[in-house]
Amino acid sequence: MTTKTAPPDTSLTTQIYRVFIRATPQAIWDAITKPEWTERFGYRVRDEYDLRPGGKYRAYANEGMLSMGMPEVTVDGEVIESDPPSKLVVTWRMAMNPKLAAEGFTRLTYEIEEGRGGVSRLSVIHDLTGTPGHAAMVAGDKQGPGEGGGWTWILSDLKTLLESGQAMSNSQGW
Repeated sequence: MTTKTAPPDTSLTTQIYRVFIRATPQAIWDAITKPEWTERFGYRVRDEYDLRPGGKYRAYANEGMLSMGMPEVTVDGEVIESDPPSKLVVTWRMAMNPKLAAEGFTRLTYEIEEGRGGVSRLSVIHDLTGTPGHAAMVAGDKQGPGEGGGWTWILSDLKTLLESGQAMSNSQGW
């Protein structure tokens, strides 16, 4: 018997992803906002935040991406709200792709809530209004090798890293 899952609905203007992680809110916050952590999961990019309203957000290509000819800055944006360790809101745009960059900025919200038994809930709310290319990309529509798995991939790898100390794979997310 073959089971086929439906592709994500990229017509939605807001995509919401939730994951429960056996970690403190502070550990999750640090993993999202500190470069030494962001380089260890997902696409292994170096995220740098100026965590004040109006501060810059940049994601920098890893060595594998640079060797493929990608630009240094892969994602850019601005911090809208920073309330450590529970909420971070930024504008977010895929800067490395001219077509996606032309769509403009989206709004990305991380909400971290402490639960019982050392388990916290991380919600990623991505408002993608008017950006269909971004919506398809972050939904992980392109699941082939080198195409990425969007937020599902990133959050799965983040959870694995925080709970086990090891990322899902040693690759650079490509």
